[in-house]
Amino acid sequence: MQKTVQEPRQATRRREVVRRRGASPEKTAQTRQTIVDAALAEFLEKGFADATIESVSKRAGVAKGLIYRYFEAKEALFSAVVQQEIVHAHIDVEESKRGPSETVEAFLRRTLLVSIRNIDKKSRADIARVVIAEGARFPALVEIYRRDVIDPLAQKVKRLAVSARKSGELESDYLAKNPHFLLAPIWAGIVLNKFLDKANPVDIGEMFEAQLDVIFSR
Repeated sequence: MQKTVQEPRQATRRREVVRRRGASPEKTAQTRQTIVDAALAEFLEKGFADATIESVSKRAGVAKGLIYRYFEAKEALFSAVVQQEIVHAHIDVEESKRGPSETVEAFLRRTLLVSIRNIDKKSRADIARVVIAEGARFPALVEIYRRDVIDPLAQKVKRLAVSARKSGELESDYLAKNPHFLLAPIWAGIVLNKFLDKANPVDIGEMFEAQLDVIFSR
C-alpha cells in the first residue's frame, strides 16, 4: 500500500521540478527585454522617483513579482536600462579598433562623432537628464552612470589621446590628462537642451565636432 502512495508523490515531484525549471532561455531573455523596455519608458516619462515596480509591471504586462526575479530593486532596473541603451549600443572607440594608418582624429570622427550626432534622437540624452535631475536625491543613479558610462568613455579617450600625442597629432598632454575636455560639449548640450533652454536647442553633434576642430587644430 505504501508503495502505491509513494509513486504518485514521486510523479508529482517530477512535474514540480519540470515547472520550476521555468521557461526556455529565449523566453527568459524576451521577458527580461520586455521589462527593461517598459522600465525605460517609465523612467523617461515619470522620472526615477515616480516610476514604480508596479507601474513597470503594468506597462510590461507581467506580474510585479516576476520583475523581482530579474531585478532586486528599482536601481537594478535603471542599471539594466543604462546597459541596454548606452553601454551595449555605444559606438566602440577602443584604441584597438583604430585602423593601422588611421589618425586618432579621423577615428573619433568616424565613430564617436557619428554617435553623438544621434544622441538626441535616441534615449541616451534623456537617460542623462534623469541622472542630472534626480542624482542628488538618488546617489545610486550617479554611481551607475559614472561607473558604466562616464569613466569607461573617459578612459578610452585618454588612451586615444596618449596615442595622438605619441604620433604628433597633439602637441601637449592636456587631453590625456583631461579627457573630459573632449566630452564637455555632450554634457553642456544635454543641460542646455533638457533644462536651461528647451525652446532653443543646440546641436550637440555640431558642438562636439567644433571641439574636435579646436583640439586637433595645428
